[in-house]
Amino acid sequence: MVARLGWHRLRFRHPAQVVVSGFAAAVLVGTVLLMLPVAREGPGGASVLEALFTATSAVCVTGLVVVDTPVYWTGFGEAVILALIQVGGFGIMTFASLLVVLVSRRLGLRARLTAAAETKTLGLGEVRSVVAGVVKVSLVLEAVTALALTLRFALGYDEPWPRAVWLGVFHAVSAFNNAGFALYTDSLMGFVTDPWICLPIAFAVIAGGLGFPVLFELRRRLRRPRAWSLHTKIVLWGTGIFLAGGTVFITALEWSNPATLGPLDVPGKLLAGFFQGGAMPRTAGFNSLDVGQMNPASWLVTDVLMFVGGSSAGTAGGIKITTFAVLFFVIYAEVRGEGAVNIFNRRLHGDVQRQALTVVLLSVAAVAASTIVFMVFTDINLDRSLFEVTSAFATVGLSTGITADLPSTEQVLLVVLMFIGRLGPITVASALALRPRVRMYDLPEERPVIG
Repeated sequence: MVARLGWHRLRFRHPAQVVVSGFAAAVLVGTVLLMLPVAREGPGGASVLEALFTATSAVCVTGLVVVDTPVYWTGFGEAVILALIQVGGFGIMTFASLLVVLVSRRLGLRARLTAAAETKTLGLGEVRSVVAGVVKVSLVLEAVTALALTLRFALGYDEPWPRAVWLGVFHAVSAFNNAGFALYTDSLMGFVTDPWICLPIAFAVIAGGLGFPVLFELRRRLRRPRAWSLHTKIVLWGTGIFLAGGTVFITALEWSNPATLGPLDVPGKLLAGFFQGGAMPRTAGFNSLDVGQMNPASWLVTDVLMFVGGSSAGTAGGIKITTFAVLFFVIYAEVRGEGAVNIFNRRLHGDVQRQALTVVLLSVAAVAASTIVFMVFTDINLDRSLFEVTSAFATVGLSTGITADLPSTEQVLLVVLMFIGRLGPITVASALALRPRVRMYDLPEERPVIG
């Protein structure tokens, strides 16, 4: 009996293990709820794979779908999806820690460690305030976005007020959590030139993609940029560069495409270019253009943007801007022959560089291996296979239109990619490890030939 209890404690010693277990439990609950007949339009319930794929996509705030969301699911099913999106955005452990705070007004050491693993906070004493802040910031930004969308749906499109409120709330929550689920069959293509729909959604996506630490710091030190942390500076600079770069590239590549930007006027092209090229590849799966009709070069640019993703400790996926920036400055320092890696007058610790390299290599391996599987077992070409795999791993949700028609084996592979991509390669790897290994000695040093 003692041995059994000891094994139980050993299995869940690392907080990352609890995070993985929490996300898996949420996916399981969502799958069961979506399989209920009341969740699906028409007779019978959804199949196991349809429910599992949708639940995973919602909890992992991705947005890839194998069924038409507004047609296939009932109001109950849509509500379940919305709840799963919100839970996934908060983070299972952040949400659980909030319940502990509200019920007992106390947060134990184990709970603090668990929440710290999810919220990426540095000090255990900050976890309680961070968890409460996450909820406050999320609800405020979602409410502001929902209000703007509700007014537009009601006043601009003559939607009945109850319907307008539901559309506003659903799309606001989906946008802030970078989920990309929409209650329209063609996502947001019907609003491609409507700034009153596209801009609030883009604003919510960008805010969610900045990450909670950045939002907290901007709230405290908005007028003191010199006091911003290195993390905040990297995220804001990187976000600006990728927003501008993505907008310019996609707008230029699609400017004359008759199936995308071609028929629009100049303001419409600029709005659609920003929405589809700048904001959405930051891991939100809304689309105002037909992604399947975009140029292959646009797909490749979008692949890069999706793979990088947004900021850590937020609702975005991908390898994260900070990871990309760290590797960029590592290369920059190596090319210049500098012994240390410096960013914004701060020197990076060696552990950070190794972590960034590990995340990127594991991510590249996951995307490359999955793309090869797609190409071997289906007749889908490289462009579409890479796009779909990257979208799933980076929890983006953009699709060239092939997801629903994939064989069940490849759909299961996308489920696995969404789960791993949401939690992060290092989190999953550490969750599988029972305990860290500490080497008590150093081996002789030697340098292999590089290049």
